Amino acid sequence: MSPLEQRLQYPLGDTLPVPGESLELADGVRWIRMGLPFQLDHINLWLLRDQFEGREGWTVVDCCISREEAQAQWERIFETQLQGLPIVRVIVTHMHPDHVGLAWWLCERWNAPLWISATDYNAARLASQSTTGFGGPAAADFFASHGLTDPDAVEKIKARTGYYPSMVPQVPRQFRRLQGGDTVSIGGLDWSCISGFGHAPEHIALHCGELGLLISGDMLLPRISTNISVHDIEPESNPLRLFLESIDKFRALPEETLVLPSHGKPFRGLHERVRQLHEHHEERLQEVIAACKAAPQSAADVLPVLFKRKLDLHQTTFAMGESIAHLHALWYDGLLSRRRDADGVWRFTAT
Repeated sequence: MSPLEQRLQYPLGDTLPVPGESLELADGVRWIRMGLPFQLDHINLWLLRDQFEGREGWTVVDCCISREEAQAQWERIFETQLQGLPIVRVIVTHMHPDHVGLAWWLCERWNAPLWISATDYNAARLASQSTTGFGGPAAADFFASHGLTDPDAVEKIKARTGYYPSMVPQVPRQFRRLQGGDTVSIGGLDWSCISGFGHAPEHIALHCGELGLLISGDMLLPRISTNISVHDIEPESNPLRLFLESIDKFRALPEETLVLPSHGKPFRGLHERVRQLHEHHEERLQEVIAACKAAPQSAADVLPVLFKRKLDLHQTTFAMGESIAHLHALWYDGLLSRRRDADGVWRFTAT
């Protein structure tokens, strides 16, 4: 455990849910953990005991990617963990594949409505039908304009035309909109919606004051920093500032809140973790400034500054988006200037 993690508290220790089963965290709140075929090898999902439109049952929060292994785990959960009751509602925190991938199947399987922010619903629907932002020629050209010119990497990104649809083949045809500031009644308890930006278009976290719980989605993770990326569909964006402003909203919640993250273990130390994330990104920004003072830098040039380990292609695409995000944060703050060189690559220099 890192020194930063030691400042957090893990009430359940190393206890994890058994695959295909769930673990009770509070009355009517159950934790599911499913595997993912990536370096980030799992996602946490949540079952909330509910009564919705006159039906007793459960609300699911997040779904896992669309694949047979996840469906099989869900089927086992349906058989053993629901006390004979149905899924009555599906809530998705945001549009990334590990969160929304199986929403279509769960909603069809149980005739249950999807609740999600409108921005993320439409982003998921678009991405499931195209290559926008996740691969294909436009993404390859965008990363090339920021210095990723390795021919093999560029060709592989161009070829990733089915990346998002392979994990999110479709989304439900209808949805109920969630917005920051909304209150959702789940099982007779009020859950407040807290919007977050920078990681996804309009991420929704859920806080229940009576239970002292925060379903933080990807906005607040205990061990890793959330990916914050610039994509080709919004090439001039400033997501890092949006993210840091968003996590400051959690400072209004009690410090003893039990945080239920999408990756890692439930933890306490909410305010401490917000402070750690601010410090982490400030350190990275200072390293980027120092590099840009030494010589003009592209986002590809900055990769070894921000990431000390060797990256595979999957990791490199996320890392490139994050590298651009850090450069853009400094550029918008007036600490860097940029120019496009003769090769068409954006390079940033300290002002």
